Amino acid sequence: MDTRGQEVEMTMTGYIKIHKAEGTWTVRAGGAVLAETRNAVELNEGEMAPVIYFPREDIAMSFFDASDLRSNCPHKGEATYYSIQTKSQTLQDVAWSYEDPKPGLEAIKGHLAFYISDKLAVERV
Repeated sequence: MDTRGQEVEMTMTGYIKIHKAEGTWTVRAGGAVLAETRNAVELNEGEMAPVIYFPREDIAMSFFDASDLRSNCPHKGEATYYSIQTKSQTLQDVAWSYEDPKPGLEAIKGHLAFYISDKLAVERV
């Protein structure tokens, strides 16, 4: 469901599926909660592990710096990257966003996803 309670499920030739991620999700890094939302979406792409996308309005964007890094996915489009400044370090290029995703994937526009590591956690709470 989207933020208005409507069902969100999109399929791109059966390869990519997007639906509401149930529950409350958080992003933690450097001892701080950087995001918390009940409006995350889960993207499933082929055989890859699911990825949780957080709406930008539920992220403490003041900790994020846009990067010069770009990548291109043939299925989703061009990704832009962000680094996170914690109290003790910069986590380089650990978040990404599709500012203008390919048709059928509009549910991830305005959302960020994160590389999970020992320095950054994405958790359902």
